[in-house]
Amino acid sequence: MNRNAVLAPERIEVLGEPGHRFDEVLTPGALEFLGGLHDAFEPRRRARLEENRAQRHEIERGRDPEFRADTAGVRANADWRVAGAGPGLEDRRVELTGPTDRRTALAALRSGANVWVADHEDGLSPTWANVVGGQVTLMDAIRGTIDGAPGLGATPTIVFRPRGLHLTERHLRWRERDGSAAAASGSLVDVGLYAFHNASALTERGHGPYFTLPKLESRLDARWWDDVFSWIERELGLEHGTIRASVLIETITAAFEMEEILYELREHAAGLDAGRWDYLFSLVKHFRSRGRGFLLPDRGLVTMTVPFMRAYTELLVRTCHRRGAHAIGGMSAFVPSQGDPGATRRVLAQVGEDKRREARDGFDGTWVAHPDLVATARAEFDAVLAGRPNQLDRLRDDVEVTAAQLLDVAIDDAVTTPAGLEQNVAVALRYLAAWLRGIGSVTIDGIVEDAATAEISRSQLWQWIHQGALTDDRMPITKERVEWIIDAQLAALRRADDADDAAEADEPIRDQLGDAAELLRGCVLGEDFPPFLTVPAYARHLCEDVRAPAHVTIG
Repeated sequence: MNRNAVLAPERIEVLGEPGHRFDEVLTPGALEFLGGLHDAFEPRRRARLEENRAQRHEIERGRDPEFRADTAGVRANADWRVAGAGPGLEDRRVELTGPTDRRTALAALRSGANVWVADHEDGLSPTWANVVGGQVTLMDAIRGTIDGAPGLGATPTIVFRPRGLHLTERHLRWRERDGSAAAASGSLVDVGLYAFHNASALTERGHGPYFTLPKLESRLDARWWDDVFSWIERELGLEHGTIRASVLIETITAAFEMEEILYELREHAAGLDAGRWDYLFSLVKHFRSRGRGFLLPDRGLVTMTVPFMRAYTELLVRTCHRRGAHAIGGMSAFVPSQGDPGATRRVLAQVGEDKRREARDGFDGTWVAHPDLVATARAEFDAVLAGRPNQLDRLRDDVEVTAAQLLDVAIDDAVTTPAGLEQNVAVALRYLAAWLRGIGSVTIDGIVEDAATAEISRSQLWQWIHQGALTDDRMPITKERVEWIIDAQLAALRRADDADDAAEADEPIRDQLGDAAELLRGCVLGEDFPPFLTVPAYARHLCEDVRAPAHVTIG
């Protein structure tokens, strides 16, 4: 056992190093609560992962996803509705997302956004300090004790995004009743600690524990979460339905089960979000070996206006409004340039066009990644909403989306260019280096990159290599070519590191470039395709001296 291990009441061991105010989060009561959560739901989480893996393998072998025949009755029944927005969530026209470090939290609280999506998933590097420190930040934000933040009535409603089902927390170990032990679930740790410490404070403010759920792949994942929420409500003495959750539709399989996901969560469901970046990653992951017909071009060419993305988002709006749920649009990740007014005007014009289209399509709100985009996004939704908090009355009965439309990824005149190839390598390499330093949201070339965009970049590289893709100069994309680009990018970044005028944006990445390059090579040059880049990276690099395996026996 790790020499730093602390035995929690019966069920949970803390293996991570202590830190500032960690004792306020990892209290005996909180750890006992996490132990109960794991006893009730960790075996089912593992079963969900196995079933999701089997579903992915079926698609890889040639079975296309489809709208399920065995749940047709759910879709056909026009009578059921979801719980809908909880108090403080009625107006979600602009949601600002970002990790839970102190500086980002303060910027979010002062941003004027309607909602702050406090992110412990793709925007957070899950170091032990970040995971527990983020809970400290959230406790203070909810209680109004962050210096410089507006009063509680003037801050955004907080919605917490926990880690997905596939992620573990190796700094906490769950002891099972048979004497064996395993790394804790990142999902249960995040949601459990947040609810345990903040549910009372949130309900006293007239809100509740609100969540945005990532990476769901089916209605059964939604059922698992609904049962988790019901258990938490019972244990904490909350009225059933106090917890509300929105679900990111960011996997290709979930796109075929939107109504079923809302149905399973209906007593806790607030809406669905268009998780555009992870959606592209999921599509590449599931169809990467299915031939050139599923090749995507340069990432920048796969916009929200291409046919298969239009089909996905229009189906989302129709599904949500039919069931009384909010439809929240996709992320705008551009960052205005402080020193280039012309670049800033172009960014704001592009963001404005994106948000104008979403508002006119019927979305009730949207995501942005930077506080300077809040006003632009709000203006577009204000123009359409005209004083209303949402547009749930727009049922979009004109929309009919087929399975073939969701899977037809053809894009007219789209190409893969040498510049796009190099960009994928550069983004993945630079992001990974920052992530290994504990920074999960990074501005690279004017765009906020997170784990989702890194996943798109590396998965496209793998697919292009294995499907024999060509760039538009008719040169093949081979392992050797990609490896040469990795080496060239690595050398260029190291030269920038040594230069006196090294760009400030590169500051976070310098010390971890070698490890980042090793991880990237392993994920794109090998025959195997890791389902998630961050899983092996976390196990190898972010667990300090803790090496809690997936499943071990103690004593």
